[in-house]
Amino acid sequence: MKNDMSFARDDVRVNGNETSPVSLFDYTPNEKKYLMWAVAAGTIIGTFPVNYVFVRFGGRWTFFMAGIISVIATTLIPLAAQTSFHALLVARFCQGLAFAADFAAIGLLTVRWAPLSETAIFLGALTSFTNFSSVLTNAVSGAICEGFGWRTAFYAHAALGLVFFILWAIIYTDNPQKSSRVSPTELRKIQKNKSEKHLDTKNVEVPYKKLLTSPVVLCVWLNAFAEMSIIVFLHTYAPIFFNRILKFSVAETGFLLALSVFFPLPLKLVGGVISDKAKCFSERSKMLFFNTISVGLVGILIGLLSFIPQSYHYVSVVLFSIIFSCLSLNCAGFYKCATLHTRQFAHVVISTIQWMKSVALITGPALVAAIVKNEDSPVQWRIVLCILGGVMVTANTLALCVFTDKPAEYTMADADEKTIKYEVNPDKEEV
Repeated sequence: MKNDMSFARDDVRVNGNETSPVSLFDYTPNEKKYLMWAVAAGTIIGTFPVNYVFVRFGGRWTFFMAGIISVIATTLIPLAAQTSFHALLVARFCQGLAFAADFAAIGLLTVRWAPLSETAIFLGALTSFTNFSSVLTNAVSGAICEGFGWRTAFYAHAALGLVFFILWAIIYTDNPQKSSRVSPTELRKIQKNKSEKHLDTKNVEVPYKKLLTSPVVLCVWLNAFAEMSIIVFLHTYAPIFFNRILKFSVAETGFLLALSVFFPLPLKLVGGVISDKAKCFSERSKMLFFNTISVGLVGILIGLLSFIPQSYHYVSVVLFSIIFSCLSLNCAGFYKCATLHTRQFAHVVISTIQWMKSVALITGPALVAAIVKNEDSPVQWRIVLCILGGVMVTANTLALCVFTDKPAEYTMADADEKTIKYEVNPDKEEV
């Protein structure tokens, strides 16, 4: 965008003894920060109202309307960018509002459609959208920008998004019982071991106070915030770390980071399948195992990363790949705990995880800005990495004491249901 001189700023920047006009789209580091924060602010403000709308009206049309907002905002970004910086901030804020619906939709879809015995598979498949979209969008956008200009990249994504959300509205329904595409056998599998209150899609009253005071839910959110802080840090500052500390060239940095992010993607599904299908361990044991890998072990590896000398920079690349691989297994850790414990209210808990991610978009850069005064200083980056790693290890330690696969009492309709044995992987299948 910065090479587009069709619109120029009124001011000039000094280059030696000469001055030259600057593209209106050549943003300063501060302006780029505000553009990122606008999306985070939209998601933070939109998460709880969007949750209410999902509970009140279901996921089909709520997610469709969020998609339409995203399509319109994306289409208007080129116009907003050439109008004013403040107009661009508004468009980015609207994108953040729409983004607030993503994790609520994932949670609601899992609650409505996933059998309890396949929650990790559903969560692994659905939460992989962030990684796949980042890899594919960056590759496609680069080709579109080179061939047709940067504006076309926004228009193409908006057009494709419109097609996808129309398909969503046509295909998706909130209630499997009312879908003609669901066989009686499949419906029994979806509903197996779910309480009557879980299956009731009309009279949903979210127990917000109980969720906000539940030690299990609070621990899930703490683990999510710790991991999201690491993910935001890696996606935002890994290029700087590779270039300034590990001394890779810009081209090498882009290639190596793409490999580190792309290859672990299938592990989300692999982890989900192992978590759901392995019968030799209890659900809680599997949950704690995968959470320890995706949160606790990552915290330790992040700390170790900061002590690897520059002369062994390829060891750091391997460690980055291992870290991203471990992070891919989170669907079988705190995500699964949230789903099995809060059952029909899991979409509220999972959408709040997205809220945590948006908070991390603000707190992460703030931590780096407070400590890293010189981007070429390994010691300053080491402090940041050790702080983030320490938070992750602490969160995982608490999870080992708190996490459970048992449904909370408020997920059941009455006292009689509390005597029912809810098993995720029962020994005998229903006939």
